[in-house]
Amino acid sequence: MMSEVQVHTVARQMLEQHGLAAIAKAAEQAQACEGRGETDDAREWRHIVDAMKIMRGPHQS
Repeated sequence: MMSEVQVHTVARQMLEQHGLAAIAKAAEQAQACEGRGETDDAREWRHIVDAMKIMRGPHQS
């Protein structure tokens, strides 16, 4: 399991590399993990998605 710091580091790096498309990419990763039965990994990707949503600010949808 990733620490909170690791989650936020990955989220920040993904946003820097992919912009807001990073949220969709992380959500796709969560779905792919779930499809393979990797529920812990899917949960981590969703946590990363949540962190990115917070980082992008409340003014964007």
